[in-house]
Amino acid sequence: MKLRRLGQSEIEISPIGLGCWQFSEGSGLAGGFWEALPADTVQEIIDASLRGGINWFDTAEAYGNGRSERALAAALTRLGKKPGDVVVATKWFPFPRFASHIGKTIGDRLSALSPFPIDLHQIHQPFSLATVTAQANAMADLVQEGKIRTVGVSNFSEKRMRKAHAVLAARGVPLVSNQMQYSLLDRRIESNGVLAAAKELGITIIAYSPLAQGLLSGKFHEDPSLIRSRVGPRKFLPSFRAKGLERSRPLIEELRKVATAHGVTPSQVALNWLATFHGDTVVVIPGATKRRHAEENVGAMGFNLSQDELGRIDELSRQFR
Repeated sequence: MKLRRLGQSEIEISPIGLGCWQFSEGSGLAGGFWEALPADTVQEIIDASLRGGINWFDTAEAYGNGRSERALAAALTRLGKKPGDVVVATKWFPFPRFASHIGKTIGDRLSALSPFPIDLHQIHQPFSLATVTAQANAMADLVQEGKIRTVGVSNFSEKRMRKAHAVLAARGVPLVSNQMQYSLLDRRIESNGVLAAAKELGITIIAYSPLAQGLLSGKFHEDPSLIRSRVGPRKFLPSFRAKGLERSRPLIEELRKVATAHGVTPSQVALNWLATFHGDTVVVIPGATKRRHAEENVGAMGFNLSQDELGRIDELSRQFR
């Protein structure tokens, strides 16, 4: 995969990364969305990702209270990777904390990911006991102390993103990314100003849940009974109910049609659209709970969608802006 710059940094990343939420070992609120994966399965997923050209991995403190970070570092080490071989992103969880906790907890993050450094450290969500200014300054301190390479945010509105960008810029530190929920079934960042501001400021959008928790694969439309067997609360989301499935069915049918034309899967078409429709601005971090999922993820950049195909998919998914 051809690499892209991460925001206004010197870091280069593949347009597809690996989201590591599912490595939470089933622990905590975040981990409850997934079954615990054996260490061998985690290693297989990461190995398939690396072999397919993925060079970066996104994890977080909140993913099992460090369990995902430790699982990622352990698997990379067993696969013979060394510091500098891959790009590692993690996140600090801000609620109910003050900005001072960013510096106080960085040792825990570095320990969990050891021996790999933190290339991208992100504020996980906008709710905190501290201002955006205080949090951004605390992150800038870590950059200037050499404890992290770059700073990002997650789930930040346009206003909060611009504020973080301005505070960091005053410290000579770029805001390189905003990690947002973004998929063909959730295009709100196109209508709420986030995507336009990111393009203006040179900030990379990291799209999480790019397959809408599996809906864009089409498997739940084909067999709705599969929904009942899903672990965690996703089965109760409106998009998984009968009315939601019918609303998205025309888009799913188009994804299937395009996928057949290219000899790929609907999921790969959905990922390709996200990573290419807006130039280099958007990168995606699908997860994987099996090796074959990771292999499918990396194959998403192995074909080119025509302008007509990009446009048809765009038209059918505009209702989700």
